[in-house]
Amino acid sequence: MDDKHMQIGEVAARTELSLRTIRHYEETGLVVPSARSQGGFRLYTETDVARLVVIRRMKPLGFTLEQMRDLLAATDRLDGDDALEDGERELLLERVRAYRQTAAEQVEKLRVQLARAEDFAATLGARLEAR
Repeated sequence: MDDKHMQIGEVAARTELSLRTIRHYEETGLVVPSARSQGGFRLYTETDVARLVVIRRMKPLGFTLEQMRDLLAATDRLDGDDALEDGERELLLERVRAYRQTAAEQVEKLRVQLARAEDFAATLGARLEAR
């Protein structure tokens, strides 16, 4: 698919994740470097970067590492070259739909929290201006 390899520093800059976080995701099996350099450095591809971006987006929504692993496995299977039976494809799509629903619910909760936080900050600002 893509043959441009990047070292972990470039991947960290592109994904806005720390080197430590990327290594942690590697240790937990969420992302595996596509290759290693002759010197043993981790090498990543655009596909690896895309996986890390998915993980980065799931984290603040409260998804666990196991849920991240499950969603990535489902999308890997759907995107893979292997032929899927209709029943398996539908089960995988249903899993992705469930994650989408959970994500939408979490986004709504975050919107409520943000609105409350903004209201609180405005209240404090009004209090200070009244002095």
